[in-house]
Amino acid sequence: MSVDLDAANYALSGLRPFPVAVTTIDGGVANGLISLSAGAASIVPEAPRATISLTKYNKTHDMVLSSGVFVMHLLAAAPEEALEESLAILMGLGGSSGRDGDKLGQFRTRPGVTGAPILLGSLCYVEARVVKTLDMDESTLFVGDVVSSGRFGTGEKLRVGEAWKKLPPEWIEQYDTNHVPQLASARRHRGLPEAGPAAH
Repeated sequence: MSVDLDAANYALSGLRPFPVAVTTIDGGVANGLISLSAGAASIVPEAPRATISLTKYNKTHDMVLSSGVFVMHLLAAAPEEALEESLAILMGLGGSSGRDGDKLGQFRTRPGVTGAPILLGSLCYVEARVVKTLDMDESTLFVGDVVSSGRFGTGEKLRVGEAWKKLPPEWIEQYDTNHVPQLASARRHRGLPEAGPAAH
């Protein structure tokens, strides 16, 4: 069976327009990352659930698996000072590994009801306790009951396309370099060849 990878990537990337800052805590150590695979997991308005999908390569994955708690934040697109803080969060959490040092110390935070850090510079957040997990080879899907939530602004949510246009080219270049071993890890977990198709 042949798959049109351009068509598949176009369709699937359109389903994850918002970069989400995910934070957690485990054994007194806090960490976080940026994910494009997060969403709602319940239609019951009085009992909301959230989902995040984290690759096994990331330290945050292991911490959420161990602690069973996470906070999912959406970032602000406006006003200008809020956008600047959003881009700082995106670069700070998305540009390096938590194995290399503290990623959250540079940001304004407070502990949530689970102890996980809430980013005060975000637009809004939901804090959750994990109730279900699904092992997907390269990643784990976490489903959590929302135990607290809040809003810090009233502007629009930052979309990944807008954010990428405003990020420094040197940061994007470094991000692409850092992403290579994560992709290699995902391919190994899936039993795929180390290098993907050259055109994609």
